[in-house]
Amino acid sequence: MSDRTLWRVGVAGLGTVGAGLLALLAERPGLAPAGGQAVVTGVSARSRSRPRPVDISKLHWCDDPIELAASRDNDLFVELVGGSDGPAKAAVEMALRCGKPVVTANKALIAEHGAALAALAEEHGAPLLFEAAVMGGTPAVKMLREAMVGDEVASVAGILNGTCNYILTEMETSGRSFAEVLAEAQRLGYAEADPTTDIGGFDAAHKITILAALAFGCAPTYAAAQIEGIERVELLDIRLARDLGYRIKLVASAARSSAGVSVRVHPALTPLDHPLAAAAGALNALFIEGRRIGRIFIQGPGAGAGPTAAAVAADIADVMAGARRPVFQAPARLLRPFTAVDPRSAVGRAYVRLLVRDEPGVIAAVSETLAEAGVSIDSFLQKPVEGAGGVPIVLTTHEAPEQVILAAIARMAGLPALIEPPRMIRIARI
Repeated sequence: MSDRTLWRVGVAGLGTVGAGLLALLAERPGLAPAGGQAVVTGVSARSRSRPRPVDISKLHWCDDPIELAASRDNDLFVELVGGSDGPAKAAVEMALRCGKPVVTANKALIAEHGAALAALAEEHGAPLLFEAAVMGGTPAVKMLREAMVGDEVASVAGILNGTCNYILTEMETSGRSFAEVLAEAQRLGYAEADPTTDIGGFDAAHKITILAALAFGCAPTYAAAQIEGIERVELLDIRLARDLGYRIKLVASAARSSAGVSVRVHPALTPLDHPLAAAAGALNALFIEGRRIGRIFIQGPGAGAGPTAAAVAADIADVMAGARRPVFQAPARLLRPFTAVDPRSAVGRAYVRLLVRDEPGVIAAVSETLAEAGVSIDSFLQKPVEGAGGVPIVLTTHEAPEQVILAAIARMAGLPALIEPPRMIRIARI
């Protein structure tokens, strides 16, 4: 336990979360169960004059977050700037070199540079904590970093991006297209002006990379993640999937096997009665599978000023209590990138949607093509849809190697009756 009674906190980044943190610590400076006070003494942001919901006039101001990180006027550095490189990375590195505890909500930074930062933190005896980087105020990081250390984690999987979950939920409930709902999400502030990081699956990939490192005791290996976003999910697929008893979600997963580790992000059909299907709007949800404990399910808000600031504050409280543990479940010198499983070896089921001309022999040709490729059909649905421009044919496959299913789809793409290329969405294995 630390014997320090006053912790002076420097906060870089005064956006939604930063302002929320300042308000929280002003209201509850003695939040740490171990005692002591956490008081913000210095801040840094892009603009000093920008209107904010909190008063910063009496705080030490630094134009450069690196200057704030190095300042002797604070004992703990909080990085909320964002971005995997640039000022955020340089400021965190500076604070660690000064032996200063660092708390960050920056998932891109941890996912892409976590191993190097862990080594720097251990070299200088400085804690590096990042609870708020994954699932906002829902304690996914603490669950893996602390609660699961007595077990061997086999897999983690869930919904880790609230923007995508909001878009898919709104498409289903309102009947509007992806483009319409995305535009609304941008107007409401749920999606950025450039939404690529969210809708492209990259934000979720950063988060599942971090969870994989914590779950399996390896270095974060973002480059090995297989990533597919929701840009190609159409309202037609959402409606047809529901007719088959499924709901489409962006699912991030990490699983360990004898062959290595598989980290994937992609749209997936989840059964309507599955807990992930029930997570609506901007909620996040996660399954953790332990070999002894079994399945644990957590759900909660994945973003927002209040939840994320609370997660940052929880890490500050841990620092104040003197909590020390390796950044990624093992000393940094022992961390190694995981061995990535060859994606061609994946086995699973798939939803396949074809848009065809209404003419005799189409169904027989589809079935024959699948049979020749070695893929068997589990369910089949032919349902005229007004305005579709053809007749949608939807099928789900039995379990098969993914490369075999993809080869079958490539063969079907050559059928003369097809109006557009086939659409494939995986069926979740959770």
